[in-house]
Amino acid sequence: MHLIKPQWLTHPGDLKDFEVYSCHVSPDGSRLVTAAGDGYVRIWSTEAILNSHDPNYTKPKQLAAISHHSGTIHAVRFSSNGKYVASGADDKIVCVYALDPNAPAHVAFGSNEVPPVENWRVFRRLIGHDNDVQDLGWSYDSSILVSVGLDSKVVVWSGHTFEKLKTLSNHQSHVKGITFDPANKYFATASDDRTIKVFRFTSPPPNATPQDQLNNFMLESTITVPFAASPLTTYFRRCSWSPDGAHIAAANATNGPVSSVAILARGSWDGDISLVGHEGPVEVCAFSPRMFYRDPPRPDTDPSTYQHSVTVVACAGQDKCLSIWNTSFARPFMITQELAMKSISDLAWAPNGETLFVTSLDGSIMTLVFEPGELGYPASLLENEKSLSKYGASRRTGIVESTEGLLLEESSKTDELKGVEGRMGALMGDGGAVQPPITNGTNGTLPSAALTNGSSAAPPAPPEPPADQRVEKLKQRVTVTKDGKKRIAPMLVSSSSGVGQSSLPQTKLISATTTGGRNDNPHNVLDLSKPYDGYPKGGLAAMLVGNKRKFAEIEGDEDRRVEKRLAASVKSGGAAIVVSSENGIVPPAAASSKSNDFEAPKVLRPAIVSPALSVSQVRLAVPMVRSIIVRTMDGSEPPQANGASKADTDSAILEARNATNSSRTGRAQDRDPARLTCTRKGQSLWQDYLPKAVLLMTGNPNFFAAACEDGSVYSWTPAGRRTLNAMILDAQPVIMDCRGWWLLCISAVGICHVWNLKTMSSPHPPISLAPVLDIAAHTQGPHLTKSPGIVFARLNSEGRIIIAMSNGDGYTYSPNMYVWQRISEPWWAVGSQYWNTTDSSVGNLTSSESNGTDKEKNDQVSIENISAGIIPLLERNTTNQFLLQGRAFYLQRLIKALISAEGYESFEACVSVAHLENRVAAARTLGAREEFKIYLSMYVKRIGAEGLKGKVEELLRSLTGDLAPEEETDDPPTEDTICGWKKEDLLKEAVLILGKYRDIQRITVPYARLLGIINEHSGDQAMITDV
Repeated sequence: MHLIKPQWLTHPGDLKDFEVYSCHVSPDGSRLVTAAGDGYVRIWSTEAILNSHDPNYTKPKQLAAISHHSGTIHAVRFSSNGKYVASGADDKIVCVYALDPNAPAHVAFGSNEVPPVENWRVFRRLIGHDNDVQDLGWSYDSSILVSVGLDSKVVVWSGHTFEKLKTLSNHQSHVKGITFDPANKYFATASDDRTIKVFRFTSPPPNATPQDQLNNFMLESTITVPFAASPLTTYFRRCSWSPDGAHIAAANATNGPVSSVAILARGSWDGDISLVGHEGPVEVCAFSPRMFYRDPPRPDTDPSTYQHSVTVVACAGQDKCLSIWNTSFARPFMITQELAMKSISDLAWAPNGETLFVTSLDGSIMTLVFEPGELGYPASLLENEKSLSKYGASRRTGIVESTEGLLLEESSKTDELKGVEGRMGALMGDGGAVQPPITNGTNGTLPSAALTNGSSAAPPAPPEPPADQRVEKLKQRVTVTKDGKKRIAPMLVSSSSGVGQSSLPQTKLISATTTGGRNDNPHNVLDLSKPYDGYPKGGLAAMLVGNKRKFAEIEGDEDRRVEKRLAASVKSGGAAIVVSSENGIVPPAAASSKSNDFEAPKVLRPAIVSPALSVSQVRLAVPMVRSIIVRTMDGSEPPQANGASKADTDSAILEARNATNSSRTGRAQDRDPARLTCTRKGQSLWQDYLPKAVLLMTGNPNFFAAACEDGSVYSWTPAGRRTLNAMILDAQPVIMDCRGWWLLCISAVGICHVWNLKTMSSPHPPISLAPVLDIAAHTQGPHLTKSPGIVFARLNSEGRIIIAMSNGDGYTYSPNMYVWQRISEPWWAVGSQYWNTTDSSVGNLTSSESNGTDKEKNDQVSIENISAGIIPLLERNTTNQFLLQGRAFYLQRLIKALISAEGYESFEACVSVAHLENRVAAARTLGAREEFKIYLSMYVKRIGAEGLKGKVEELLRSLTGDLAPEEETDDPPTEDTICGWKKEDLLKEAVLILGKYRDIQRITVPYARLLGIINEHSGDQAMITDV
């Protein structure tokens, strides 16, 4: 062993050298960083230190001197990736430095400092302690930085954003030491409360937030026995974790009346082993980062190549003595007494494991270089990895409790990998579909072998819907600050879309345009059925009539100020999300001023309204009578009158022409009948006449329907047969829609009718739109009140009514519960982490049952077009409406205030889970089979990540059905399907998703055993893990 102590390796002062409190070596071994009472962090070249005896060595010795603390620096540490240096001082601040590749600045005028060679700059100043910072520690993957101090706090910082993730207040006195498990599963803190506390953690992702990490960094064990009589006079309690992960060397322990170092065994955390020999309290322990063999390593070809490895630990403290131990001997194999004049404050090993740096409070910085073989023969780094692998160093999970739990976890990971490569990977946001690699010579095309038998090539991803330009303008609104500078004020859609996206699963379901499928938008201004062309800005106008015909007289209010104030508070409808153009109802961004060749209709006259409107509390705007209405059977665009021939399309076209000439008899009521003509490829298929003018018309491959201004509804088969008598409504029709065999018609008095024309029945009685229009809130004011406009009203494939309002709300009617249910509202948009309308990875979905055609059969929504489903469509409408109306600003302020308020720490997480529960319930209500499975998988993944054991157990129990044997009861058997899916299949998928979360394996393992998931893998070998 050689001792190197250069005279220049100090923190110099005017009269004496400053006390050195900490040192550390960079991961590449080229730099030594020290911290002292002069407030400087100094970075030295280790090469210069080792060559200090060579007079010909001329390279720089001190690389940098950084002074950004206002007091004594107690701890300094390099990050494990070598990117950062962190320092903590008695000014209560943690500074993080990063190496700037630019040339360093010159030394301040009048300073005696050596010009810096490297430019280390302050990257972050972390404020979170209330007293001195005593020690620091980086995780082995540099994902977190942990600081401890005299305020009894343990503060966890993100190693990427340096945001404070969590503050642990488990200790009752000063915390003076921190060490990390090399397997990256635990960290241990030592305190003057005479305990060492071990915390379990999972490395957080780069975009982690404090809300995400509520259930991370949990206390695993508290160790007290070896420290019951430890003195409180030490400046530090710096402990160290062995490189094989098996032991912790804990400073300032006692063995009876004698000071010692406690060796704590991993898992049991027992302190049965003590290193006794120091005369005073030990303040610092440091394991060498390498493992050693007692004998020279044998070649790999030797059959007896296995050699037992040992670890080496150095200990020092107040007795100014340094001792070095290994696990082969009960006594230290090296002791250096009176190495320094004062207490030894810190020890740091170089990465090669055979060079030790020592700092002391007398201001000295020493280097001990051991000869090869003196400590042993270093084992390869593979030996470290092999030793750590049994603790799951490569697995980002906690502690497995049983072999069955491990088998379930392996099944979960296998199933998750399949999901990433297939459909569910895109749904869950875990990554895109894995494509076969393109080899040289293929000219950028995939070989035909990449397609499975019977499948077809995936269609191109559908384009994103055009963005509303007014929404974009709102996002780029320029504001003027107090100092007169112009700034772009951000408009956030979700409260989690700040600095970075949340680490939790993000939904990306939005309404995207479909490829080759049915177009639900109106074709042109002639189409009055999707929903109808007369939509004004802000949706279909609605009027609510109050309960009082005359505003109540208020005593002392002769000027009717209250009435005027209430009338002035009534706001008009929301801003337009769609506009009427030549191409029909389209977003404003898609509206074009260019004229086309469609035959323009003429507004003949207002429709004759029913007297029922005069007494109804709900009044909807009635469309005008137009000259011509056109509808295609398959929902595609109708042919142009000029240019393209009508014979170019295979779809049947229904055209209604209302009378445009004057009465032939001289009486106004004797108008010509409306003429309906159905054609295909220019040839007439059938023709019919109606006595009254046609207002609305719709159709699909199952039937055509038309509504007249007298409130009658007619229907025809594709061949033109009338199979149903005229249905008479209570007022004029204002909205008409069809899907499959279902027909929806809404009258001017707000009554919704739904019929199944195949069975000639209705799923429920006619229902009123009054609850949806907030009639309970609006009818108490002036007797005529403008209510929210109806943006659209449609049917889904199950015959459920879907209503979207101009205030951002979306509703559906439940025929089983006879009540309106709200599916979407602005509350979710600002409170949930799952509200995201900027991407549509679900638009890339392909059907698992590909039939080689992109046409939708029987007017149903195909699986390929799942991104154009009802729930994403309503959420997209919510985003546009509440952004344009300006209410997003006030909701955002409320959410931001709530998140930072006391008692609302888990607000965002709770709202996010509630939003997923709302989506699952909505999909089940709507009968949306594919969307139900998507949202259920997302919900299961979130509650598993949150560790919500009660919800997990209740959900799995509800999906068990008749699988588990139960006592015989008189209750009727429960259905074994939910929303078209077998409960057993849903339960199996949920268990596979939850299998990787070890905290809830006590709940999931019995279900995995019941489903046979574990038995399928019973032959696998389980990996050794912590127990």
